Amino acid sequence: MKFAIKVLAVLLAMTGLPALAQKYPTKPVRMVISFPPGSATDIVGRLYTQKLTEYWGQNVLADNRGGAGGSIAGSIVAKAAPDGYTFLIHSSGHAVNPSLYAHLPYDTLKSFVDVAPLVEQPLVLVTGPNSAFKSTADLIAQAKAKPGAINFASAGIGSGTHFGLEKLKLAAKINVTHVAYKGSGEVLIDVMANRADFYLAPISAALSHIQSGKVRALAVTTAKRSAVLPNVPTVAESGVPGYEFSLWFGVWAPTGVPAAIINKVAADIARAGEDPNVREKLIGLGNASMKMTPPQFAKFVREEMKDYARIVKAAGIKPL
Repeated sequence: MKFAIKVLAVLLAMTGLPALAQKYPTKPVRMVISFPPGSATDIVGRLYTQKLTEYWGQNVLADNRGGAGGSIAGSIVAKAAPDGYTFLIHSSGHAVNPSLYAHLPYDTLKSFVDVAPLVEQPLVLVTGPNSAFKSTADLIAQAKAKPGAINFASAGIGSGTHFGLEKLKLAAKINVTHVAYKGSGEVLIDVMANRADFYLAPISAALSHIQSGKVRALAVTTAKRSAVLPNVPTVAESGVPGYEFSLWFGVWAPTGVPAAIINKVAADIARAGEDPNVREKLIGLGNASMKMTPPQFAKFVREEMKDYARIVKAAGIKPL
């Protein structure tokens, strides 16, 4: 009898899930963004939060909580109530962090549900407008002649920009001094002022500064040149054969959010990415779409975590 009651309870709960998703959301939704305003994660994330606000008739609040490679934002979301009203917008740094931080305030695999990818984009190697460096070859030559003399910025330890740098150091066999910031906005200010020598900037954060001449673009990190910077060579074309790296972004929920809500949010994120106005803005910032179901995204994230772990080990990076 008890078993029959349990089965009935499960069946009733399952039949209630579609109705739950149809009514969702009934109040504002919080999207915690893992990097500060002006960062690539913020720029991309806000295009989606604005469109979801339109779809849902509820405010989707973009809440920037930068720091510690995005793990501060991750901690907030991991501890949030699993009711579908708090999500994390993070970069590929989410999959890097388990290899770089020995004591994260959450378990990356157990504390989150993988909801949906957003887009991916190249990083672009930039230097100051008055820098003596004119090419990637100049950077490599100087780094080999004077190991550790070049300051190379990132948007924070564990960020995609940090990992792109570590991969470049391995591929080019160079030694530079890593300087970690909290986000792309403040890094680019220091690159413009020649306080930081180089930065592998997310293209969406750097594009306007490149076009205005405030920073000089030397190379992009993807296998092919970017359509929005067709005259800028790839890193591989510039003396580092085989080098390839892209930055991607996604959305996560705290574990326990009902599957019906996860599926609805994932579907609406995919719909937002196909909206003509959003798509035009994303492409104009050098982004490429990523289309995956929640299970496909979960598999992708786990594969990325394994790849990042291998490279962190090869680079000899000790977890913090």
